[in-house]
This record gives sequence, structure tokens and C-alpha cells, in this order.
Amino acid sequence: MKKVLRLGLPKGSLQESTLKLFKKAGYNVTVGSRSYYPDFDDVEIQAMLIRAQEMAKYVDDGVLDAGLTGKDWILEQGADVREVAELNYAKGGLRPVKWVIAVPNDSKIKHVKDLQGKRIATELVGFTKKYLKSKGIKSEVDFSWGATEVKPPYLADAIVELTETGSSLKANNLRIIETILESSTRFIANKKSWKDKWKRQKMENIVLLLRGALAAEEKVGLKMNVPEKSLKRVMTLLSSLHSPTISQLSDTGWFALEVVIDERTVRDIIPRLKSVGAEGIIEYQLNKVIP
Repeated sequence: MKKVLRLGLPKGSLQESTLKLFKKAGYNVTVGSRSYYPDFDDVEIQAMLIRAQEMAKYVDDGVLDAGLTGKDWILEQGADVREVAELNYAKGGLRPVKWVIAVPNDSKIKHVKDLQGKRIATELVGFTKKYLKSKGIKSEVDFSWGATEVKPPYLADAIVELTETGSSLKANNLRIIETILESSTRFIANKKSWKDKWKRQKMENIVLLLRGALAAEEKVGLKMNVPEKSLKRVMTLLSSLHSPTISQLSDTGWFALEVVIDERTVRDIIPRLKSVGAEGIIEYQLNKVIP
């Protein structure tokens, strides 16, 4: 019998970034315009697109062996799953997202305690109720089917909404009064599946490659040629980053250096490397960085 790992991929806001991450990790994944069953070039993976909000439930129930979803939805579902890895990516970048309480700019609500007796709209109903209860606040929390930002002030006094940058809230004349949860993407597993030796190894291999792809997102490689007289000065510049690989060239008195560095430092470091004698500097993108 062919061994297969049933894997859930998030449909919706995380779908595009997840598929890109898998591609960078080395998996060729194709999705038909109307299909919920992505085709992997790995015959041992049977994938299905599931809304992130529902993923933890299906993994908990054993319908799926593993899946990717947010920590927020694991908490919302109260799912009893194995969190295999935290993968710090979201729809718009490599950072956690936040669930925040927001109110209209001209609202008299300034603090969480001011929500006593108020109406709140959110998709994260269960967690919001638990959060307010922990603060001793009684509010009416309504499920929002979408377009939550437009609910205040007529349909709700406040909202609990997911945000990465806060720009959408500002555009709708809302201000944040509290962050109630930070969430990042998690690779989760069904606890029974995790005990299966083959499935566990398969999941660990996928996570290794996904983490390597994420680690490469903010790094680049640099290659350069350095004359012996400049080697010490170049090494001084690079010593605060990572230890470079050094090889002696066939040309007497020349060395080849290669190093992996944070991409945000490149624009500052390249002119300095050039000024102290490095030549033939090449910057290149990375697919994976495996520690």
C-alpha cells in the first residue's frame, strides 16, 4: 500500500504566500482555478485547500495528517494538535499578525474597560469572549461574516480584527485601543499521525525545507575576489556578519571570498567592500538556508 501524507494548505489570504514558500522549498505545486486539490510533484503528499479558520479542526479530527494555519485559529477552535513548527510568514510579509480591538476615531471608548456592555463584531468570537472574560468585562460579541471594518459605529461599537500594518483600519477611520493576540503560521500535526514513524519523518522533512526557504528570504550570498593586500581589511568588514569561505585563486596573491549575509545590509556593505579593495563582487539570491 502506497504511503501518503494528507496535508492541508490554507485557502484564502495565506494561499498565495504558502504556495510560493513551498515552491522555494523545492516542491512544484499546481492548483486548478476551481480545484481544491493541489497537485504536488511529490506522490507521497496528498494535499487539499482548506480555510485556515477550519484547518485545526480537521487535523485534530484526523481527516488531515498535517496542515498549516495560524496560532489564532488553533486557539479559536480549541484544537488538540501537535504544533510542529512556527513559520513566520503571513499574507504581506515575514512577521506575525495581530488581532486588535479597534473603535471609530471619534469614539468615547479609550480603554478595554470601556467595552463593558458594548457590542463587538469579529470573526474571532471564541477567543474574544475568553479575553474579555479574563478582564472581567461583559460585552455582546457578534460573529462577523466579513467587511468587519465597516461595522462601527452603526452595527457595532467596536471590532476585533486581524491586521498586519494597520493601514486598512486607518483607511476606515478606526483606531486601535488594544492588541489581544499576536499570531503566526504554524505547521500542525494530528497527534496520532505524529506517532507514525513514516509520517513524522515526512513532516519533519517538509518543515526542514520550509524553514530553510524562510531563512533564505531575508538573506543573500556575496562572492568577491580580494587581493592579498586587502584581505585583512575585507575580513574586518565581514567579521561582524558571518565567517566567509576563503579560497586561494590560481592567480598568485588573490583570494575568492563567499559569505551569506542579511539582505538589508547589502547596500551598505558592498560600497565599503569595494573601497577597501574587493573586486568582482557578485550578489545572488538564495532558495534555502539550512542551519
